Amino acid sequence: MLAGPALAEAPPQGAATPRRVVSMNLCTDQIAMLLAAPGQLVSVSDLARNPRMSAMADEARGFAANHGRAEEIYLLRPDLVIAGAFASGPTVALLRRLGLRVEVLEPAESIAAIRAEIVHVGALLGRHEAAADLLARFDRGVARSARREDRGRAALYYANGFTSGRDTLAGEILAQAGYRNIAADYGIATTTHLPMELLVMAQPDRLITGARWPGQSRGEALLEHPALARAAPRLAEVTDRDWVCGTPFILRAIEALR
Repeated sequence: MLAGPALAEAPPQGAATPRRVVSMNLCTDQIAMLLAAPGQLVSVSDLARNPRMSAMADEARGFAANHGRAEEIYLLRPDLVIAGAFASGPTVALLRRLGLRVEVLEPAESIAAIRAEIVHVGALLGRHEAAADLLARFDRGVARSARREDRGRAALYYANGFTSGRDTLAGEILAQAGYRNIAADYGIATTTHLPMELLVMAQPDRLITGARWPGQSRGEALLEHPALARAAPRLAEVTDRDWVCGTPFILRAIEALR
């Protein structure tokens, strides 16, 4: 059963519905594009146009791109700036000193957090009905995607030998698709290094890696090791853009694991 949306900090009392909104984070870009009224969102980050990283690259080309610099954002004359928790602290501080309203959002690392963020961004934009509609559609998708049967044991394995456990968005996607995460065998709940020897010994039924980038790095070369192919013959190279942000597009990531 789906839990209700977590309580999010409400916009300041008396805050008018913003007319010129700037998002400066890849993940908030996508939630804002899904919820904003026509003409309300004026700029998203340049990363939102990158089809390897953004699930809404085509839509992002309809907005001015920003690079997260205080000067360019100020000149856009926004009445609301939405930033991610890992935005440059000095940039956020300067924008606030210049009198701009800046809301900093934590990354959504679970389905419950995605639901809460939809509600929160909807409130920031004064788009409550749009948020309720998006939330309802997301909930229906989550319900459809849930796998009741056990699909076996899977391993998430990234460049430089990192894996993700149950307390991460990737871990929750894996569980929603019906897989048991081998990270639990080693007491791993977050994202951390997993020696290849331990992965091979675990003998997962499926190995899931990120999409490869041009100009392969030494860290990515690890994923070509023949021991991985022998340990888990079923290899899934998953598109990063549907996994990287806590947005409704994780439903596509879940579907890709079928």
